[in-house]
Amino acid sequence: MAAAASSLVRRAAAAASRRLLHARAFASGGETAKRVLVPVAAGTEPIEAAATADVLNRAGARVTVATADPPGDDGLVVEAAYGVKLVADGRVADLEGEAFDLIALPGGMPGSVNLRDCKALEKMVKKHAENGGLYGAICAAPAVTLAYWGMLKGLKASCYPSFMEKFTADVIPVNSRVVVDRNAVTSQGPGTAIEFALALVERLYGKEKMEEVAGPLYVRPQHGVEYTIEELNSVEWKCSDTPQVLVPVANGSEEMEAINLIDVLRRAGVNVTVASVEEKLQIVTRRHKFNLIADMMLDEASEMQFDLIVMPGGLQGAQKFASTKKLVDLLKKQAESNKPYGAICASPAHVLEPHGLLKGKKATAFPPMSHLLTDQSACDHRVVVDGNLITSQAPGTATEFSLAIVEKLLGRDKAISIAKELIFM
Repeated sequence: MAAAASSLVRRAAAAASRRLLHARAFASGGETAKRVLVPVAAGTEPIEAAATADVLNRAGARVTVATADPPGDDGLVVEAAYGVKLVADGRVADLEGEAFDLIALPGGMPGSVNLRDCKALEKMVKKHAENGGLYGAICAAPAVTLAYWGMLKGLKASCYPSFMEKFTADVIPVNSRVVVDRNAVTSQGPGTAIEFALALVERLYGKEKMEEVAGPLYVRPQHGVEYTIEELNSVEWKCSDTPQVLVPVANGSEEMEAINLIDVLRRAGVNVTVASVEEKLQIVTRRHKFNLIADMMLDEASEMQFDLIVMPGGLQGAQKFASTKKLVDLLKKQAESNKPYGAICASPAHVLEPHGLLKGKKATAFPPMSHLLTDQSACDHRVVVDGNLITSQAPGTATEFSLAIVEKLLGRDKAISIAKELIFM
């Protein structure tokens, strides 16, 4: 087992090094793409990190995810909050002297403390700001990291509400979802992460590009309000005292959708098993920025019992799911047993529909793919529950999707509590 883990770390490091070299080559080849640094560390909030990297990548930025953790046996593997394991592109310490157009810090605890204590990162961000560069932070990081470094002096800033009192006296605290003041952009938490990322896109590229990126995400038309579910044929989802949920992942899975499911459900106390349908534990997500390490292979997970099986989207990932017989068999067995199953984005159209798992059911999917559903009558809804089936539309509906699952498994009160914790509402 130790040898296998060591081999995984070596392969992860080699792959990450290739991605970092590619990013450097791109930057030196005369291209005009903006360069963005997203530093991460043990305990980083994964939703915030993934949304920032994903959304900026969609805008055309060359995003480098770099670990601020000291070198160790795990190489470039970072254990973020809620047990999410990801592989960074490189180390912050190796990037000193490189120029970026934006440095954006995700939050989370102790992730924000670990970023704060990285001297190489502090030096980089201060030099970047002195040169007039754009910088940002979300959740705990504005107060714990940027303010501690003295980088919000005289500026209006926001952060996770319970950390507002940690702002130094020279910061002007503002209780808003996103605050932009000069070259500093700050925000509140996982539930504001897409808004934060889009604000960064607007500052880097302009409003037109921001709106172009926001469209296919299907972000909420009104932020901060209570989420809603379209539910038909309501039934109680029976589950264990601690619900057991399987989240399969594949190369090409949509990172924001996968990480939302893992993060939100684990916050609620659900036992989430992330299983790779590939030939190894490490999978390369759709945007090639967050390379996740699954908990186990699907073969091992298939021997276990789950209260719910739920799939993220991403076209390539969905196509892999659809061609993985073992996963399709598990889904069919789940449906035949009247146990809950679900999917978001491309997966309802490319996995559930072709395998007959939407027969007699109302469902939604990624809007440009909704024509692939036999019954399209519920496709305008962001989240649809029909009996033991739950479906949703896109990365911008992923948190609502996850909260709806929490509601069905653990009740509305628990879901609302988690939504407030996320600063989603």
